[in-house]
Amino acid sequence: MEIIDGKAISKEIKEELKIAVQERKVKGKKIPHLAAVLVGADSASMTYVQNKVKACEEIGFESTLIHYDDSVAEDVLLAKVEALNTDRSIDGFIVQLPLPKHIDELKVTQAIDPLKDIDGFHPRNLGNMVVHLPGFLPATPAGILELIRRKNIVTEGKNCVIIGRSNIVGMPLSIMLGRNANPGNCTVTLAHSKTNNLSAIVRQADILIAAVGQPGFVTADMVKEGAVVIDVGTTRIEDPKTAKGWRLAGDVDFEKVAPKCTMITPVPGGVGPMTIASLMMNTLKAMELKGK
Repeated sequence: MEIIDGKAISKEIKEELKIAVQERKVKGKKIPHLAAVLVGADSASMTYVQNKVKACEEIGFESTLIHYDDSVAEDVLLAKVEALNTDRSIDGFIVQLPLPKHIDELKVTQAIDPLKDIDGFHPRNLGNMVVHLPGFLPATPAGILELIRRKNIVTEGKNCVIIGRSNIVGMPLSIMLGRNANPGNCTVTLAHSKTNNLSAIVRQADILIAAVGQPGFVTADMVKEGAVVIDVGTTRIEDPKTAKGWRLAGDVDFEKVAPKCTMITPVPGGVGPMTIASLMMNTLKAMELKGK
């Protein structure tokens, strides 16, 4: 059994991006500039955005953080999105989700210029993904594919079961792994809360991807011997034994499932760092698509 070190792989990617930035500097070219919009004070969102800003600093990207309190009006946020769309110094930006209930997330997502949508959530980018046209892939699925690629995990002809059908992870990832590409060419089953005989279906998986958001949901009896397991779950649960009073828990019962696997990602340190790395890759790509 091998634990997949997403933190180490993301570090490799950031080093590669750092070299690309240095080469741009030598040639007098523009340095990538990422902006992040954060609404409210959700601790998980704040940590995630801070990690993005830190990654920019490590690589040599420019970054801008725009922070509103959770009472910000929807029209104010949409006006900021439009300003970022037209700001030529900003190459790509994200609006951190989730947003407060009084703001329509879909409206905000659709307002982002697809050429600056480095999260890959805009319908145009999702459509480009389906027909394999240039665009931005959703950051977490793209990070998972990059992890699979760099670990030389064979996907062709394999049964892949994804638990969770969100528009952010499960749905796009099912399309990406089913495409005629490498990684890809899987026979994909997209399971969810309405799936009958879920345990029996999951046990057929050569590659199991858990993205359901329920700590410990995948138990050892659901995983077949020799499977590759990728845990996307990151739920904060109370833990008085830690200094912070909480810890991150994945969707997989790691201790009991890991011995049955050929490879498995931990939480934290698995998919999370790959999402950040993928976002950085999309930021550089945003400049390339514009020919800068």
